[in-house]
Amino acid sequence: MRFDAAVLRSYESRFAVEEVILDAGPADGEILVRIAGCGMCRTDLAVRRSAGRSPLPAVLGHEGAGVVVETGGPDTGLSVGDHVVLSFDSCGHCRSCMAAAPAYCDSFASLNLFGGRKENAARFTDATGGELAPRWFGQSSFAGYAMVQARNAVRVDSALPVELLGPLGCGFLTGAGAVWNSFGVGPGDTIAVFGAGAVGLAAVMAATAAGAVAVAVDRHPERLVLAERFGALPLHAASGDLPDRIQRLTDGGAQYALDTTGSAQLINDALRALRPTGHLGLVARLHTTLPLEPGALDRGRRISHICEGDAVPGLLIPRLTGLWQAGRFPFDQLIRTYPLADINEAERDCEEGRVVKPVLVPEGRSR
Repeated sequence: MRFDAAVLRSYESRFAVEEVILDAGPADGEILVRIAGCGMCRTDLAVRRSAGRSPLPAVLGHEGAGVVVETGGPDTGLSVGDHVVLSFDSCGHCRSCMAAAPAYCDSFASLNLFGGRKENAARFTDATGGELAPRWFGQSSFAGYAMVQARNAVRVDSALPVELLGPLGCGFLTGAGAVWNSFGVGPGDTIAVFGAGAVGLAAVMAATAAGAVAVAVDRHPERLVLAERFGALPLHAASGDLPDRIQRLTDGGAQYALDTTGSAQLINDALRALRPTGHLGLVARLHTTLPLEPGALDRGRRISHICEGDAVPGLLIPRLTGLWQAGRFPFDQLIRTYPLADINEAERDCEEGRVVKPVLVPEGRSR
């Protein structure tokens, strides 16, 4: 099968939409998915700063959604014509996976970031037969088609706009999962969200849906307008005495805080904004030492890293689509679609903050 995909050939180059080849059908446990849309996540763009750890050339993309066109073996649990959202890969048999914590799979890094599954990895090449890196996050869905493990595909209602659903597999899943799974936020609880991007605004929507009081902190006024629309109290990141302001808005301090920025200053502000025994979760990868100010962790406050919202995708994604249908998780308001051919424009708009969540829509059919 030949189809178009966006290939990143070097850490400095632009994406190039070119023909790629998949030279075999699904193996046992795999499905072939025609991609209807794929979200662009900052994890995709962070490959450029991975210091050579992520293998190139590669087809990136890990927020894919589409329609199953072929299945491998009798045990996928999916059928041709099913609409699916694709999420991260996991082994399924390590201690974390068996404990319903696939985001902490023993093989998470190797499966999703640094090489993918060894089995059947070499079937994906460019038009000249040149090798492309194995599946990124088990998907490589900046493409017309993706070959994935059935394990990381979640069936969804075919009446839903499948081309918009891909970000539910990572960015929106991470924000909502942090609120519901990692923190267990409920009615009347208080949470401060630092960074009103895709993950942060998903957290705001989830907190509002749970009946909590949310404060959103960001440096972009238009993002704060969105956060307020979704029920949050907006605060500009440059506000003086930010921790004190949050404490006043949350009647003595937030019970929970979520940082999506990776900013050392904002992380310290978040800790100081917590009430005693409050919990700060970090979702951004830190690239330098994190200095904590004296007193920031006093009074039982704690800090932890959250991966993929502590989610089981097969459980959380249906919950998110159900809330969207009920008008309580309006993630579609964060999305702007681009043809796959315009992937470099989408990356530029994402990096410059012009769009919250770009979604790339492949054009044409396989050849």
